[in-house]
Amino acid sequence: MFRILVSDSISEEGLAPLLNAEHIEVVQKKVAEVEESLDQFDALLVRSATKVTEELLAKMKNLKIVGRAGVGVDNIDVDAATKYGVVVINAPNGNTISTAEHTFAMIAALVRHIPQAHVSVKSREWNRSAFVGSELYGKHLGIIGFGRIGSEVAKRARAFGMKVHVYDPFLTKARAEKIGVEPCTLDELLSVSDIITVHTPLTKETKGLLGPKNLAKTKKGVYLVNCARGGIIDEQALAEFLKSGHVAGAALDVFEQEPPGDHPLLAFDNVIVTPHLGASTIEAQLNVATQVAEEVLKFLEGKPVTSSINLPTLSKEVYEKIQSFYNLAKKMGTVASQYMVEPVQEIAITYSGTVADLETTFITRSLLAGFLKPRVASTVNEVNAAMIAKERGIIFGEKFSTNSEGYANSISLTVYGEKQTFTIKGTHIPNYGDRIVHFNGFAIDFAPEGHLLYIQHQDKPGMIGQVGKILGDHQVNIATMQVGRQAAGGKAIMMLSLDKPLDDSIVEKLSEVADIEVVKKIEV
Repeated sequence: MFRILVSDSISEEGLAPLLNAEHIEVVQKKVAEVEESLDQFDALLVRSATKVTEELLAKMKNLKIVGRAGVGVDNIDVDAATKYGVVVINAPNGNTISTAEHTFAMIAALVRHIPQAHVSVKSREWNRSAFVGSELYGKHLGIIGFGRIGSEVAKRARAFGMKVHVYDPFLTKARAEKIGVEPCTLDELLSVSDIITVHTPLTKETKGLLGPKNLAKTKKGVYLVNCARGGIIDEQALAEFLKSGHVAGAALDVFEQEPPGDHPLLAFDNVIVTPHLGASTIEAQLNVATQVAEEVLKFLEGKPVTSSINLPTLSKEVYEKIQSFYNLAKKMGTVASQYMVEPVQEIAITYSGTVADLETTFITRSLLAGFLKPRVASTVNEVNAAMIAKERGIIFGEKFSTNSEGYANSISLTVYGEKQTFTIKGTHIPNYGDRIVHFNGFAIDFAPEGHLLYIQHQDKPGMIGQVGKILGDHQVNIATMQVGRQAAGGKAIMMLSLDKPLDDSIVEKLSEVADIEVVKKIEV
């Protein structure tokens, strides 16, 4: 008999798989109400109200699994759960349709001024000429981020006769053709779109993505929609562009701070808002509850689960053997992802030397997680990375070699994109750490960590001095610098480790230097 604590409000219908199981006892009470018996539960089901802290996990000594009836797990200390050997699962697919439908409803309401007209008629007015809208048919819709939700929005837009443009670093031409959308760069999308909707995760790269610089690249009269994460659209910049009339209107389901309080954007008549309702449908709430209940039941019956977001338990012996390479691989994936900002078709991994004799499955998953995490809206980690790669049409595979080229161990990674191929090779040296020893055809030696700046240039005297002066003028201190070249006077690279993150304006300044060909900032 297994005991399950359901500490938040979850429908009986959603809990049916557990309630109907003979070997399961379901207790629907708040944590505080069962404080004395917390150590008797095998599973815990929550929504967003219960905070699953390390303190709570320590009290639930018999806990094996935590299920979140929803997508986000911000209320769960996943690291602490992993430390206690507790599996954390969520329901990543349950609200996809609801959020896509809400997005499209917001788009339609925005261009036809439906909320404003509703308020007008409720005020006993009948002013038809004040609410002349626009048709969606034939309009250009720009979708930033093309995961599950972005894909569903595209299907609905095409049904309305819209032309769909997509910016997503992982969208291949083959997948775009299959769905019937036009892949493009961010600048291209900004310049052609009549309506722009965002469906990306909130990361360092996407925070403020639609800020002053990018909003200035949009069409005059553009409409903006955000049903993803608050902060992707710079709210202060949006207010300025609304004031000037450059942005015709905005539809927001999310804000940087929720609830937004007396937010300046709420004063605009051409801004429509909802209180984070993307997943708030009867069907979505039932779907996520049912999914997580079924997953918990499978887990307690000893069957594999598909939506775990932390590592399954590894034996201490295996973990200790792979830990160093596990960390190295994740860093290599993170570096490669930030360098290859384009559609990717294949990832090839080669293990050489002592690492080739270990259990590499989790090392490969760690690399994939590092590669995918900066670009995927949903939670991505070692458990679901392979599934997400498959969804994105990315092929991956392992190879093993006896030739480690003088290193006791090495991991080589090749990423095949639609326009270029990127290679990187790393090794772990005991008592010294992780090192990258080859970078896209150049021999080099640097630690993959911190704030990195990669520069490719022509090998000419004074290049290092020019770079150093620009960074110095902007009060950016260089911690370390490693250089490499293919031949004297030919192509060369430098990899700098900096004391703080680099502003995009400084990257642009460096890019303007004669004979500098590539400048990329990389955060590890």
